[in-house]
Amino acid sequence: MAAETEDYPHEIDEQLTGFDSSVSSVKTMLEQLMSLNKNDLQQKLDPLDQAKLDLMSAYTLNSLFWMYLVTKGVNPREHGIKQELERIRTYMNRVKEIGDKKKAARLDKGAAARFVRNALYDAEEKESRKKAASKKTPDAASDGPKSKRPKQR
Repeated sequence: MAAETEDYPHEIDEQLTGFDSSVSSVKTMLEQLMSLNKNDLQQKLDPLDQAKLDLMSAYTLNSLFWMYLVTKGVNPREHGIKQELERIRTYMNRVKEIGDKKKAARLDKGAAARFVRNALYDAEEKESRKKAASKKTPDAASDGPKSKRPKQR
């Protein structure tokens, strides 16, 4: 009887053991996911996380179908499942881009201008601005038209 169960090449024994453990872990994860109430889960998640969950579920199911085709001897690269997985991957990349944009730092233009102004601070320039402003101030404060008196020194 032992000879009947060992009718496959021993070279693939390690690969079959790995495949079996992978299928078992996928089964465990799917059981956990299926035990959750989808409506409760959807209400707890924001729209971006909902999209991630839906895409992950679709990708997982299509990957399982890919594995099923392999076990049946069908080349999945020549099957429509390949295009479906690529389509889902495209949407996953879009969701990732949206998430990255959401996390990206925003520029505060006022703070940036103050930072640059202070980084380029020049004491001599500030003094010349003060002098120019003080020259303009007495003229603006005088009453009536400018007099033609010579300036006193």
